[in-house]
Amino acid sequence: MTRKPFIVDSSLYDLDKPVATIDDIRLCNRQRFEMEQLTAVVYDNYEEKASVGYKDVTPEDFWVRGHLPEFPLMPGVVMCEIAAQLSSYFVSRHRMFGDAVMGFAGLQEVKFRGMVRPGDRFIIQAQLLKWRKLLITANFMGIVNDNIVCEGILKGCPLKFDPNSSASGSGQE
Repeated sequence: MTRKPFIVDSSLYDLDKPVATIDDIRLCNRQRFEMEQLTAVVYDNYEEKASVGYKDVTPEDFWVRGHLPEFPLMPGVVMCEIAAQLSSYFVSRHRMFGDAVMGFAGLQEVKFRGMVRPGDRFIIQAQLLKWRKLLITANFMGIVNDNIVCEGILKGCPLKFDPNSSASGSGQE
């Protein structure tokens, strides 16, 4: 059986040489504490509209204790959140929505093909398929040990964010 090609060829990035560390990611993404899911970004190519990042999965991750305690597996929704955070980083870094924050707007054609467990490095690749003023559509792929463990299409929209208002945002994540 022929393996599906990765979105970004792994020869184009070095996992040991991040182009964005957690501190750089925090300048673009607002998630903090247990919702902060990216460890680093290792590829960011505006011309190709593609990026690659990773999450080092640890026994301390918030889901480990309760998601199948005897055999902890990363929930699929967390894999999708990591893809959304990588896409959000890319959109924010390149100011594709201006000053707006990217919110999760939807998922399509998501498939889970393998397990992600504590100790794994979950590599996430994403590439924008469409970019409009009010919506981005991106293809994503999660990889562990050179195996595709999830893939799909995500959508993101700009959220107006006022840190001084408790009622800011549109009700979306």
